Amino acid sequence: MGSKRYSAKNNPLLYHVGAALAVLAWGISFISTKLLLENGFHPIEIYVYRFTLAYFAMLLISHKRFASHSWKDEALFVVLGLLGGSIYFISENVALEYTYVSNVSLITSLSPLLTVLLAGFLYKSDRPGKEIWIGSTLAFLGVGLVIFNSSFSLTIKPLGDILSLLAAICWAVYSLILKKLNALYDAFYITRKVFFYGVITALPFLLIEPEVTSPLELLHTVPLINILFLGLGCSMFAYLMWSLSVGKIGAITASNYMYFQPVVTLIFSFLILHEKITLIGYIGCALILLGVWLADYLQRRREKAYNNQYNSNVRP
Repeated sequence: MGSKRYSAKNNPLLYHVGAALAVLAWGISFISTKLLLENGFHPIEIYVYRFTLAYFAMLLISHKRFASHSWKDEALFVVLGLLGGSIYFISENVALEYTYVSNVSLITSLSPLLTVLLAGFLYKSDRPGKEIWIGSTLAFLGVGLVIFNSSFSLTIKPLGDILSLLAAICWAVYSLILKKLNALYDAFYITRKVFFYGVITALPFLLIEPEVTSPLELLHTVPLINILFLGLGCSMFAYLMWSLSVGKIGAITASNYMYFQPVVTLIFSFLILHEKITLIGYIGCALILLGVWLADYLQRRREKAYNNQYNSNVRP
């Protein structure tokens, strides 16, 4: 009697955990970024420092291959660096100068729904069912409650909101292109490429920055700890986990974990910055958890029913 050998690579739970860990790191990153801003660093240079550190860290473990299969693939890597790096982060940070944090957080949280819509438009096999819509709607309502934890005011300022929407669209397209390249390259190579082109495409923005903080300021305790966390934890580790997860569980399923980001930020803001969590915040957290679980549970139940129906039809 033979036994089926267990393989970690084939266990989808590990990739769900990977996506959750990536979002956990990104949720905490808002607090690290805020601490760096309070220490005199500017948003663009924080981004350049963290991605440069992440690139060289990835280079230590992924350095055997540099050229991609074709110029077309290389162009896609440049696009990934723009969408998942420079344009996303710069749009998000600049938006904060023109609109409220609540607006930016809410609009950028649209990326999972935008991923579903774009995937359904581009790929017939990824057309979202009602299960995805039910779960996503619940989770998105939870995101709204978490963001409006202490205030229900949402004043529309078009430029900031447009930049926030641009960031959300960038991440949705990034996840879909990432899924395509995952079939051709390993996650380590892809992640390193994203960091490289993310830095290269951000340098022009850094050059026009009116005032740049000396890199020596990073040697102080608070900046050093936070830039190491942003570069190694939120960039190298989180992007690598995201690339692996998107390749195994799909862009739509992985993107649903993005709803946890404001929950993580809410919790750690309370623990580290001592910001108040209201009843509305707790309800929002519960809706996000329920929405993500429900979407995954209903989707798996539908797939199981479909497979059972298919097997019964083809059985002789």
